[in-house]
Amino acid sequence: MYTQGLNIAAGDKTIPIEAAAGPEAKRFQERVDREEKIEPKDWMPEGYRKTLVRQISQHAHSEVVGMLPEGNWITRAPTLRRKMVLLAKVQDEGGHGLYLYSAAETLGVSRAELIDQLLSGKAKYSSIFNYPTTSWADIGAIGWLVDGAAIMNQVALCRCSYGPYARAMVRICKEESFHQRQGYEIMIALARGTSAQRRMAQDALDRWWWPSLMMFGPSDKESLHSAQSMRWKIKRQSNDELRQRFIDVTVPQAEFIGLKVPDPALSWNAARGSYDFGAIDWTEFNEVLAGNGPCNRERLAARRKAHEDGAWVRAAALAHAEKARARAMKKAG
Repeated sequence: MYTQGLNIAAGDKTIPIEAAAGPEAKRFQERVDREEKIEPKDWMPEGYRKTLVRQISQHAHSEVVGMLPEGNWITRAPTLRRKMVLLAKVQDEGGHGLYLYSAAETLGVSRAELIDQLLSGKAKYSSIFNYPTTSWADIGAIGWLVDGAAIMNQVALCRCSYGPYARAMVRICKEESFHQRQGYEIMIALARGTSAQRRMAQDALDRWWWPSLMMFGPSDKESLHSAQSMRWKIKRQSNDELRQRFIDVTVPQAEFIGLKVPDPALSWNAARGSYDFGAIDWTEFNEVLAGNGPCNRERLAARRKAHEDGAWVRAAALAHAEKARARAMKKAG
């Protein structure tokens, strides 16, 4: 899930999250309850629109920033096949950002504005991408755990009430499923390799497990406006429900390849049919989200540099488009 920073802070008055009153709002909610898709030109409450802009844009930012932890391993991947697969994955993430920025633009916000918010530090992106990738096993852990956690949320987003977002998520989920399998394949190879490779795989799991659980966002009792987002069917499942499902699916996968989840409190609860697990360090989560993670500054600096380095490309594309428009007008005239 790449949108865990979207729980609006207490006291934030910029998003009128409460349901709007009046006949239009009533008809809107009735449409949502009937599972009808809301389209860009349809009437919608301002809180609905702003919540979507925030969620979709931060999802897009996360896809783009998420290219960085893995991109620096493309040249260091152990085989040509691994390089090709990782290159394809990083390219996919760039495409996901494109789809999502395009979906956000249908809500009346420009892509340039959204990117400026990211580069200025005003907009958030998923905290998970502020951790370093120190070994090849980290690439496996990201695919298996991070993309696996993302899929848990994103499959539900395919049924989001806002049409452009829901449709973008269909293709994204298919590609994320490939990313998750790619990561798990790496972890299987390492776990079944030499003792050094097994230690590398276990170390990666140890470091990425808890940040992956944090991706689902604060506990439901701390998530201030989840209930309204679920009434609007922007969200379909709560943070805690998604986190529990991820744990229940992922723990057996770790056991299958002989790795141990780094949680002494982890145990199977037969009465619930789910795993009980230990307390999450939300202090770490809040620190990373506030910009104090291991790689926050590095990630933003890389994005700013890439934006500056690409200025000439954007200028050239605009100039080309203007010339093409002028030629078309001259031909038509």
